[in-house]
Amino acid sequence: MEQEQTPIQGPKLPITIAAMTAALLALLDISIVNVALTDIRASFGTPLDQIAWVSTGYAMANVTIIPMSGWFQRRFGFKRYFAVSILLFTFASVLCGTAWSLPSLVAFRILQGIGGGAIIPTAQGILLGRYTTAERGLAGALFGLGAITGPLLGPALGGLLIEHGSWHLVFLVNVPVGLLAAGLTLRYVEEPGFEASKEPVDRFGIALLAIGMVTLQFVLEEGNREGWLESTKIGVAALVATAALVTFVVHELETPFPVVDLRVFRHVGYAAATGLNFLVGTALFAGSFLFSLFAGTIMRYSALHIGMLFLVGSAIQLVVLPLAGKLVGKVDARILVGMGVVGVAASLLLNGQLTAASDSDALTFSIFVRGCFLGFAFVPLQVVAMTDVAPRERGNAGGLFNLTRELGGTIGTAWMSTALANHTALYESTMSARVDFASEAARTQLGMLAAGPGAATRDGLAVAYRLMDSRIAREALVRSFADGFTELAIVFLLALSLLFLLDSGRGAVVDHTAAH
Repeated sequence: MEQEQTPIQGPKLPITIAAMTAALLALLDISIVNVALTDIRASFGTPLDQIAWVSTGYAMANVTIIPMSGWFQRRFGFKRYFAVSILLFTFASVLCGTAWSLPSLVAFRILQGIGGGAIIPTAQGILLGRYTTAERGLAGALFGLGAITGPLLGPALGGLLIEHGSWHLVFLVNVPVGLLAAGLTLRYVEEPGFEASKEPVDRFGIALLAIGMVTLQFVLEEGNREGWLESTKIGVAALVATAALVTFVVHELETPFPVVDLRVFRHVGYAAATGLNFLVGTALFAGSFLFSLFAGTIMRYSALHIGMLFLVGSAIQLVVLPLAGKLVGKVDARILVGMGVVGVAASLLLNGQLTAASDSDALTFSIFVRGCFLGFAFVPLQVVAMTDVAPRERGNAGGLFNLTRELGGTIGTAWMSTALANHTALYESTMSARVDFASEAARTQLGMLAAGPGAATRDGLAVAYRLMDSRIAREALVRSFADGFTELAIVFLLALSLLFLLDSGRGAVVDHTAAH
């Protein structure tokens, strides 16, 4: 019989299903919608440069609400806050599925992002609050199944729904699952002894955070398309984000009742784990972004095919995550995290070896390697991050911890998008300058192209030159992808320097009343 009293009470199985299902739903929605953007654009007749707002609006709301989750949890309790967040997300999903224009869809996505951002840290807090100290590794692994598997399942599920239905289904599919999770939460989650926080509302802090995070997200999402600081719009947004966030930090450190208590970073172990979590987000989301783009542009795979690559390659995580959870507390967490970092970096380096001649097995293997090791980086971090954090700070710390992973993904994706464009332009210029069309080898290639694909046209030589330029552009793009994957791997390996600042995680006591 379980002896330790946990702050979240009720039967474990339905509570676990509710938390895992909701977390999976919120994280799945981030990647599943990306698959539908082309169909949504065609449905509304939306210009190419505006369709990204379907994802950007959700992300802006997401990163704004996540760091405030700790305050909402203390104010309203896990049960009410979690259930309302799920219902808001579900209601917004219905609105998204029935949207009649791009502006209406973006508005509903923002509403959906508010609910989705609240779900992620609260689901984690409920699992950690219901499971005992001895089971904290298992709780972290269960949350990890949703946090890591969700973004990987999205492309495959989205591709299937669109192929056999329409883009509306990628939103409407959330409804029955959301209602199930909300129902289980209201029926089974109990918080005996919970007392709502009476601290005053930090309105100034909330306003600064909202302005700062929204403008920062705008800069990261739109910067590459607008030419970064070459654009007045991006320059002004960057200035506003910097001013708002710097003022926010100063205000939060000075006010006695901050909406986001940044003093939690005084714990060295927490700060190091949060830094590592940022890099995990960078490697996971930016790596997936590059991989999907490579498979689509170089390999010419469909969205469904790309999704299936992720699904098949990542299936091993169903075994790895529970294993990592069992090892937490028994094996030094720094060893587990180190294994995870090295393994994920190795998978990125394998991605960097891919070429246009690679087959599906090579692509799947690189994803499989990442799936084997990502859990060892993800699960122990969640546990050791909270080891030294005071009980009352842990709800707030959980929100910030989840925020860093989201920011890591956004910043990493923006970085890779810009680097890919810059490297490709540089390689194209360099490779074109090296081609001597007067050489015998070039003339032979041109002759073969003119006699082959160009034979059916009036000017076979002109076709041959265009095909030669196309080959150069393709090779430049392949090399740029290789550079991107390699740079990500190198940066991720720098995370090893933070391992020495982490707690070992063995025998650490985690007081789950932190959530309150």
